[in-house]
Amino acid sequence: MQTILEKQRAAFRAEPNPSYELRDEWLGRLATMISKNADEIAETVSEDFGHRSKVETRLADVAALITEIKHARAHLKKWMRVEKRPVALQFKPAKNEIRYMPKGVVGIISPWNYPFQLAISPLIAALSAGNRAMIKPSELTPRTSALTKRLLGEIFDEDLVAVVTGDASVAQEFSTLNFDHMLFTGSTKVGRFVMEAAAKNLTPVTLELGGKSPTIIDHDYPLKTAAERILSGKLLNSGQTCIAPDYVLAPKDQIEATAKELTKVCRKFYKTIHDNDDYTAIISEQHFARLNALVEDAREKGANIIEIYPEEAKTSSNVRKMPPKLVTNVTPDMAIMQEEIFGPLLPLVPYESLDDAIEFVGDRAHPLALYVFSDNKTVVERMSNEVLAGGMAVNDTLMHITQNDLPFGGVGDSGIGAYHGRDGFLTFSHAKATFRQSKINGRSLLFPPYGKNIERILGFMS
Repeated sequence: MQTILEKQRAAFRAEPNPSYELRDEWLGRLATMISKNADEIAETVSEDFGHRSKVETRLADVAALITEIKHARAHLKKWMRVEKRPVALQFKPAKNEIRYMPKGVVGIISPWNYPFQLAISPLIAALSAGNRAMIKPSELTPRTSALTKRLLGEIFDEDLVAVVTGDASVAQEFSTLNFDHMLFTGSTKVGRFVMEAAAKNLTPVTLELGGKSPTIIDHDYPLKTAAERILSGKLLNSGQTCIAPDYVLAPKDQIEATAKELTKVCRKFYKTIHDNDDYTAIISEQHFARLNALVEDAREKGANIIEIYPEEAKTSSNVRKMPPKLVTNVTPDMAIMQEEIFGPLLPLVPYESLDDAIEFVGDRAHPLALYVFSDNKTVVERMSNEVLAGGMAVNDTLMHITQNDLPFGGVGDSGIGAYHGRDGFLTFSHAKATFRQSKINGRSLLFPPYGKNIERILGFMS
């Protein structure tokens, strides 16, 4: 890995600020590669999961990336422009400007839940900004990691883009490399270790983490619409999404009605679970066991487990397809209300007033996403102004991440920094400030020895 890093550093020194034409050509190569290999990408990701809906892969790991690349290519020339900044009166006719420079070599550590998309999306931003990049994909999706390495190796030399595969020990060593910027996507727990390793090199980091993203349903919002949009976000990738709705806050007198509507909609979306090509498996036996442990812990502590598919509840788990479940009567001491769920389990939490709902969310770590279902402007404004979250969607779920003109990132325990679109370009660029002195200027008035002139100037400046 150190050899690759040194090779990329040497290439960066030889070409420290690639032209717009070259960056655009890089992005074009990437788009063509993804389009040509869409079927193989979907098939390979499915093999890693045991089964992963190919439609979901085409949506999230292929189409989303193509859209992101098109957006970057359409706006890159504008992003790269030298930005003029105002000059204070006393310094005129000098000029100020910002020039966005590549940082150098970017390290990308990507997760298993969207193994292709979350390796390539940061790469789009890094290349747009003119950087070189090294990628360490997850060891839990080895086939996709190998495919990513092969496909990128076919279109880029190693001194521009390199993929390093291996187990967790390789990822740990990768995080200690002296990158010019590092982006990690994964759990909050591992993110702390990555930040600690990066700190030893003073490497700036972007951490895309997770947490428990709440969904609030207002008392008079149509339950059917809310249920459809909540479940479409929750059950994408079988809940293994960092911004999936983690729990639902519903009016106390509507908990039962909410559970019934969610059940009805779920069975409409998925007639069956285990033999359904549209429904994705849990990534590993370990994660499958963890989700079952969350259910049993909640049950033992008094929660009510609503089996949406009771006829499939006892079906063999060898395919790791977990039927969706609702959980009511939850309490704060239950693990399901403390850990990020990352699976098809959905707790329903009652609230009596909007103040209660806001307080419930505010008492917990800042979420990566916040979802509000309400047509009441006052409710939406209060949630927008009073609840701190990485991002927010009103009357929908997940859709804010698809907007390339919006930054994506967390706050506090859910992440540091953001990327996507121009914000990704800025994350991987250094804003180089430049002051240009004019030929005619009063700079000599500030030279020593100081006298009456400097007193006049200080009086004018203060």
